[in-house]
Formats: sequence, structure tokens, C-alpha cells
Amino acid sequence: MWKLVQSGLSVVAGTSEPEYGPDSIHPVGKNFDGPLYSELTIDDLKFVSPNHTNVETQTFYFQDDLNAGFAQIIHSNVIGLHTTAQFTFKLFKKDKPNDFIWTSTKLENFQIVNGTDFTANNLSIVLDKDNLNTYKIDSAVNKKSEVHLTVKLIGQSVKFGKDGITHYGTDIENPWGSMRHVFWPRCQVDGNIIIRDYKSGQDINYLEESEIIYEEKENLEIKNGLCMYVMALQGMKPHHAAATWDFLNYQSPNHTVVIMEFTTPPSYNRTKVSVAMVLDKEGKMILGTMNNETSHLETKTDETSGWEVPTKISYKMSDEESKIKVIVEGYLVNLCERVDVMAEIPQFVKNIVSGVAGTKPYIYQFSNEMELKIIKDDNTEVDEKGYGYSESTFITAI
Repeated sequence: MWKLVQSGLSVVAGTSEPEYGPDSIHPVGKNFDGPLYSELTIDDLKFVSPNHTNVETQTFYFQDDLNAGFAQIIHSNVIGLHTTAQFTFKLFKKDKPNDFIWTSTKLENFQIVNGTDFTANNLSIVLDKDNLNTYKIDSAVNKKSEVHLTVKLIGQSVKFGKDGITHYGTDIENPWGSMRHVFWPRCQVDGNIIIRDYKSGQDINYLEESEIIYEEKENLEIKNGLCMYVMALQGMKPHHAAATWDFLNYQSPNHTVVIMEFTTPPSYNRTKVSVAMVLDKEGKMILGTMNNETSHLETKTDETSGWEVPTKISYKMSDEESKIKVIVEGYLVNLCERVDVMAEIPQFVKNIVSGVAGTKPYIYQFSNEMELKIIKDDNTEVDEKGYGYSESTFITAI
């Protein structure tokens, strides 16, 4: 899920780092005496908003029987000097994901309210602070995609370790970088999305934005849909934090599986950091583990980027104590989008930095049916098919 790099901060350049070794990376949950995972408090749902280079995001991955997409806030700080905010939105048919609606809108007069809420002109994302189980999303910042969604947590929220944070640095008390993720893995989503386009007969090349007339194409109602919410913080340069990423959001009427996995570059010992959660239809955790393996079973060379892109993928999760093993596997037939991250970097960032330190970042987004198996004591208890939105991201070679 490397949506962070579309923020405008993206792959901020600089020289490559020395190889600090294994003691310079402290994966989430390492040496933590408490439970492997726990539910979120109101403090966990607050923006951290550090005053150094970082990208902080709220992302709501939603779906119903036919459609899928996401709504996202991206709050970026470049070296403590320039803060921006963006609302991005994507909508597509599950079986035809490359024919998508995409809007990315710079926000004006944005602010974080009470730590948890995000507001801007014509936008609000507000948490129900009494119950900590509902977000209301209202956005009219872009006439092409007006979004009104209510996302309600089903069952458990999840953070791994003390606070969901992986720290970078030789001194754990004074880290120089971080990566943070906290989750609502399974939610119900209801609301509507209004899609508009330019009214025919206008020559938009000669009109100011305020003069353009839009007409409604679709008012899409979402009722009893499923959603996954993740709040993330990338507190360092992306190509220093991770070389590759794999992300899965699997949803079916009966189960949810979410995996967030990244591997660091050699400077941090090529360390894999992986969290996975498997929940039933009521949102109860069946399995929460860091013992995961993502395998690109079959690949194809992308001639444009040079990366070996998966065409078949497998996600394996296990827990020795409970003797539970979970496998999600499928062919990646439907590519939603290939994102050339370097093409997304705005000019003001390019003016700040001078090079790219050998990075070649691409995000591959997929929308496919996948098979889920839950095995306990060597007996297959669940064998079903559901919807998998997945991303594989390549930043630097490892």
C-alpha cells in the first residue's frame, strides 16, 4: 500500500545510506512485553503530525458487489518547511478496474481538529469520539467526485505492538525515522458518490475552472458495503524506509484478511516487517501474526520499468501456538493501474532535491477474485473465494 508516495513528498532524493546493520531497525512489536496486538484508543486514532519530513494518511478502501475504490487524505511535510494536504479518490468496477475514475485535489485551509478530525474547504472527515467506531466522510472538493460515506467499524480495531510503529535508528529512544500503521480491518460502509463530467458543448481550454459547467453522470448508492480503514505515517524518506512493499485487502461476506508488508533496503539489513490480521464476519480476530510470507509465484517483466511484476501471488500467515495457517492466493489478471511515482512528484519537491539516489519506484495495483483457506490442525476449515485489492510496490533493488 504505497499510496504515500503519491503525496507530493514521494521519493525525496539524497545519497544512499550506509549499511547500519540489524541493530538499526526495530520492527513493530520487537522486545515489547505486552500482547502482539490490541484494540485502538482515541490517541491511536490521532494524527501524529511531526514537524520533520513525513507523510501521514487516512485511507478508506471501500467496496460493494460491483464497485471498489478508496478515499484518502494525504498530509505531507517536506523537511519541516512546507506542509500540504490532498484528497485523492478512486472508483472502479471490480472486474474492469483499469477503467477508473480518479481525482486528486489540493486542499485549502486544511486543519487537524481535536487530533482526530480533518477538515478543509468543502471537506470533513470526523470520528465519533463517544464510541470510536464511526467516521463520516464528506467531500465536495472536486466536482467530478462528490463523496459522502459513513464507515462503521465491525468488531475489533487493531494495532500491533505498543503503538504500531517500526523505528529506524541505532538508539531506540531517539530514532531518526519511523513507519506506523493502525487498522480498522472490517467495516460497514454506506452512503453515496456523485460522479460528474463536463457538460457537452463547452470549450474548456478557454474557460476558467469556475466557469466550467458540470453535469451529473451517476449518483452511486453504497449500501451495506465493506470497508477497510488504515491510518499510516511514513516518518522518513521512502526509499530509505523500504525497498519493496506488498499489501492485501481481502474482503468476503464471511472473512477479512489484511496484510501490510515491506522489506527494507540493505542499509537496514533487508529486514522484512509484516503484519497480518484475519477476522470473521463479526470482526473477531481469528489470527493476528507477524509470521507471514508473501510470494510472487509467477511474474512478468514490465518492459517500461524493468521490474518483475507478479501475475500470481500467495500470502501465507501462521501461528504455531494456535496451529492456524491462512493462505490467500490468486492470479492477478486485472491490473488496475501502474503508477510511475517519479511522474507524480510535483515541481516544488524537485526544486528542493538534487538527485534520486538510484530509485525506480513503481506501484502496481490489482483487483481480482482470490481464494482463502483457513487451516487448523492440518484440517481445512474454510475454503472460499472473495475480493482482493492488492498492491505490489518496487522502489529500490534489494
